[in-house]
Amino acid sequence: MKTWGVVALIGAAVVLAGGYYAVLNLTRTKPVLSVATWEGDYGHAQRSAQIVPFGMASGVDALFTSYNGGTKELTQQVASRHFDWDVVDMELPDAVAACQSGLLEKIDASALPAAPNGTPAEKDFVPGAIGPCWVASAIYSQVVAVAPVKFGDKAPATLADFFDVQRYPGKRALPRASAKLTVEMALLADGVVPKDVYEVLSSPQGVARALKKLDTLRGNLVWYDNPADATAMLKDGRAVMASLPNWAIFDAEKDTPAAPKMTIIWDRQLYQSEVFGIPRGNPKAKRAMDFVRYATNAPVLGKMTSWIAYGPARRSALAYVGKHPELGFDMKPYLPTAHFATAFQVDDSWWRLHGADVAVFWNEWLTKSDPR
Repeated sequence: MKTWGVVALIGAAVVLAGGYYAVLNLTRTKPVLSVATWEGDYGHAQRSAQIVPFGMASGVDALFTSYNGGTKELTQQVASRHFDWDVVDMELPDAVAACQSGLLEKIDASALPAAPNGTPAEKDFVPGAIGPCWVASAIYSQVVAVAPVKFGDKAPATLADFFDVQRYPGKRALPRASAKLTVEMALLADGVVPKDVYEVLSSPQGVARALKKLDTLRGNLVWYDNPADATAMLKDGRAVMASLPNWAIFDAEKDTPAAPKMTIIWDRQLYQSEVFGIPRGNPKAKRAMDFVRYATNAPVLGKMTSWIAYGPARRSALAYVGKHPELGFDMKPYLPTAHFATAFQVDDSWWRLHGADVAVFWNEWLTKSDPR
């Protein structure tokens, strides 16, 4: 009887302890991780494929916080050591500026997950995707789009064709706001070897060469301020080709799937990155790095870029890209890294140093080309 009584007491204690820990687990506050990223389709893609799944897998309360670009808020948080963000998704130019200003934690590339086949992260990510303070998640590119059903069998297929107004007559649409991307495109079409583009642009003579190439389009140029305007020009006949971001093509076609599609010329696409950074001095830096590792592994990047027309920043992730979960679109035809054979990496550090100088030449040339 004494033995059974002891057993019963022990059993009761176990039940009580189990109940206690169950209640404790239910009432205990989860650790919190705040990920700052963009509103709209991009933020929706990250919440769906990266932020919410990370929280479920790790037991962390992973929160979405809105970010609108720049480094002002990040600077204030680092200076005050009051961190509203634990991870921030940035355009690479802002990440470069933040890194150079000491606003981001250093990142050890060897700590990132290998590809499923064992390829180290450093070799699996596209060039420039891993920096001293950042890891890229997604890639977007400036490409040439060709109006639907315009040239038939002799359709343009290379960047040089954008400048061939004899063989492919008609207006070309270019962004007015900045020389960035357009002068690189001009030099590449003029035969400059990709590795030499920024060396050539570093002199006034090199900028003049780019503008001279653009002069060959005089009389055949129309200008836009918003990528949506460029796709509208292609659809209504105001332009036969346009230089524009690849995601703008998807945005223009997703709502009218039955309409004739534009042709994308991926030759010499000029690619840029969306990257993750961790605010310097953040006490949650270890947890933040756990998120970065999770969010940039190949299967997760493939799922994320199934939601939006950005390419995964690592090659092995393409195998995990499927149809858009809500729209049913096959996404690979729109993704830069699925067409990467001649891709050209935009050098944001170079533009940070030389952008103001190039802008002087660009604005003078633009005034002559577009007097309004």
